Amino acid sequence: MATYKPVVVQAFPKLGEKITQDTVYWRGYKTPVQIKEFGAIKKIDFSPVPPYNYAVTASSRIHIYGRYSQEPIKTFSRFKDAAYCATYRDDGNLLVAGSEEGSIRLFDVSGRAPLRQFDGHTKAVHVVGFLSDKYRIFSCGDDYSSSLWDIPCATEIVSYSEHSDYVRCGCASKVNADVFVTGSYDHTVKLFDARTKSSVMTIEHGQPVESVLLFPSGGLLVSAGGRYVKVWDVLKGGQLLVSLKNHHKTVTCLCLNSSGQRLLSGSLDRHVKIYSTTSYKVVHSFNYATSILSLALSPEDETIVVGMTDGVLNVKHRKPGERKEKSQKKRQPAYRTYVKGRTYMPKQEDFCVSKPVKRVLRKYDKLLRSFQSSKALDAVLEPPIRLYTPEVTVAVMQELHRRGTLRNALAGRDEKQINLLLTFVARRVIEPRFTSVLVTVADMITDIYQPVVGQSAIVDRQFLRLQEAIGKEIDYQEELLEVLGMMDTLFATFTNKGATYLKENKSNGLTEAIETNTNN
Repeated sequence: MATYKPVVVQAFPKLGEKITQDTVYWRGYKTPVQIKEFGAIKKIDFSPVPPYNYAVTASSRIHIYGRYSQEPIKTFSRFKDAAYCATYRDDGNLLVAGSEEGSIRLFDVSGRAPLRQFDGHTKAVHVVGFLSDKYRIFSCGDDYSSSLWDIPCATEIVSYSEHSDYVRCGCASKVNADVFVTGSYDHTVKLFDARTKSSVMTIEHGQPVESVLLFPSGGLLVSAGGRYVKVWDVLKGGQLLVSLKNHHKTVTCLCLNSSGQRLLSGSLDRHVKIYSTTSYKVVHSFNYATSILSLALSPEDETIVVGMTDGVLNVKHRKPGERKEKSQKKRQPAYRTYVKGRTYMPKQEDFCVSKPVKRVLRKYDKLLRSFQSSKALDAVLEPPIRLYTPEVTVAVMQELHRRGTLRNALAGRDEKQINLLLTFVARRVIEPRFTSVLVTVADMITDIYQPVVGQSAIVDRQFLRLQEAIGKEIDYQEELLEVLGMMDTLFATFTNKGATYLKENKSNGLTEAIETNTNN
């Protein structure tokens, strides 16, 4: 009896993403840890000083988490209603937060009761932060106002009411202790100087502004609203440098890495996009389970924390670097010991002893060897093979067709199995590498199950999807043929023009030569 030959799976070139240094770097984070909070996570802020704890604002509480802890190490819960925007001071000793009732509370990180309470806003305060001199606080609220507060005296220094809608984001300059920026749902971003009585710059974003961010140098400003992330040059009076539209839904948060060379944006489309701040192109992206509301990166870029609308906190830590210390265990043989002699070419007088190679068959090969066609087809329709290596599924279908048993393998299936088959065919039939085989499979499925059309809504829907996919592909092919015809006409025209031009040059040259000889 002849030895069974396994199914030959045709190799196709992989069209995977290009592996860059950024891809390797951002994939160097471990599997995320997920922590459940009491409500949607509106703000995450890292302490600027070691051990880099981070404050999470959700519902009416502020939780302080250690870098690697999964339980809060401290909780601030002195709020009657929702708390907003808990932010650390640059020295990591104080924490300020806004609230739904309109008051601002200042906490000592080592205590629990608020040190100060600032009252002046008439509606919810969604944005608070420290100016870089550490002795003043700025705040923005739903009463359309922005205020500046003195910490030692607990008094309001100045208040601005220039926005015409809710003010939901803001940040302070790290270079100038008097400058802070606010963003509002009135589509504007305003830059304030505490030494003046009005804003010194107004920028029109074009969408309700959800987040603003100043670069450490203070010269560039980033605003996010709608699907757009825009970069502005503050030193040139608010000139637009670049507008990015890489998200499918509203962008809710922005963040810079420690070097300022990468900009991160989170969105309701469940993605975090990472941009290079030199080319402003997307260098990497993360995908999450639900919509993203807040995002923070630790000062040493060792931890990424993302807060989502369903109250889940997603924490990713960088994988520790390889230890350079030599292990005290017994040293293993070097790699060259194992490969020694593999490249040796036998001489004419050598006697070669071949070692029999044990061939391990896949599950579908074993089933094909025992002529179980239907079970072999079921084996390659399992999710790991069907989704990630569809070429194996198509190769087995092709082998069954060669044997003449494909129709038997496709027949006698229930509603769920027919739905699975039609889903696979409708999805992959438009790929050129699979079209020739899957068109035959689709034809057989249609012939076999035509009598049961109309008895199952699920199967009918899949047949309609298959018809739509094939119809679209035919339209694309017709359009491509039209384009090819146009291109052939253009190329033919260029060729004729080139030939005519050469002929004219040759004739002119001959005429000039004849005239010269005549004159002589």
